[in-house]
Amino acid sequence: MLTIGLTGGIASGKSTVARRLAERGATVVDADAIARALQEPGEPGLEGIVAEFGPGVLTPEGRLDRPALGTLVFADPAARARLNAVIHPLVRAEAERLAAAAGEDAVLVEDIPLLVETGRHDRFDLVLVVQAPEEERVRRMVEDRGMTAGDARARIAAQATDAERAAVATTVLVNDGTPQQLRERVDAWWDAEVAPRRRTPA
Repeated sequence: MLTIGLTGGIASGKSTVARRLAERGATVVDADAIARALQEPGEPGLEGIVAEFGPGVLTPEGRLDRPALGTLVFADPAARARLNAVIHPLVRAEAERLAAAAGEDAVLVEDIPLLVETGRHDRFDLVLVVQAPEEERVRRMVEDRGMTAGDARARIAAQATDAERAAVATTVLVNDGTPQQLRERVDAWWDAEVAPRRRTPA
């Protein structure tokens, strides 16, 4: 198995990269998707969040009020650490289960937004970091996600810096063009770094 850690800041284009890697044949384990599933009603993640932060983080229907929780934790590093302590162990356990099911010949990509922050980069054969200019990331969050510019910048500031991610990367993909250009950069990286490792000796 070839293991790849994929990371990048919010609105960097990491999801586009993950989709393209899946199209090229990788098994992608998405930490964010796992976390969202764990935060559904009746799931242990949501139960842990309510136990830690109280019922004020729930909607009247009993679902997680993501904007309310996001406002709380991105404004307070201590609150963010409390949330991570609830969610991260659950996400890791499920990611490990999915990875084990992928098979020994898989190209396994673990899409982990907080790869650097959690210090897990040294678990992987390759670490692929997606970067985009900060102003472009802010624009995407404002136009595509309905955030204010201030909220967008706060989200960026709460994560690792580009320099911190680059320091652990085996490759940095810069997303400063169109989505198609980014997919082409993923293809070039795959052909240069992944495909040669997957060839069976004659």
